[in-house]
Amino acid sequence: MPEHTFRLNGRQVTVDVPDDVRLLWVLRDVLGVTGPKYGCAINVCKACTSHLNGKAVNPCAIPVGSVRPTDEVTTIEGLPATVGADLHPMQQAWLDHDVSQCGYCQPGQIMAAVAVVRRAAEEGREVTEADLDGIRNICRCGTYVRIREAIKDGATRMRGTADVTGIRHA
Repeated sequence: MPEHTFRLNGRQVTVDVPDDVRLLWVLRDVLGVTGPKYGCAINVCKACTSHLNGKAVNPCAIPVGSVRPTDEVTTIEGLPATVGADLHPMQQAWLDHDVSQCGYCQPGQIMAAVAVVRRAAEEGREVTEADLDGIRNICRCGTYVRIREAIKDGATRMRGTADVTGIRHA
């Protein structure tokens, strides 16, 4: 089988799997990283949302063969390292706004939120309601009002941290 090397949460990893195995299965089943959740496996629910080179992606839709050795995959487990803290500002906002109910979608929700805040910052603007409307992660518990409030608060907390630009501090 072919070997695939990439960076995962700040460290280089190599896996020996076929090219067409989805990155989600590599993360969860081969590398033991369980933050990205299996929801639909067809790029719809977004429970597996993670970052590839700082941008939100859904590993259920990415064959590991398309990931390059220089690519950085960040999951919820690696998110705090982007700010050199125990919790990322968005994770703290989630706790402070008591967002989680069942919690299943929360890693993907947080990763999508961080990506939206980064994109807005790169464009030199604040996060808008349209940005929030564009987050398509599904929450079966329906905590969308608290999710939106946490994202706004998390965006404020991210200002002034290096993570708003996606710079890693691990």
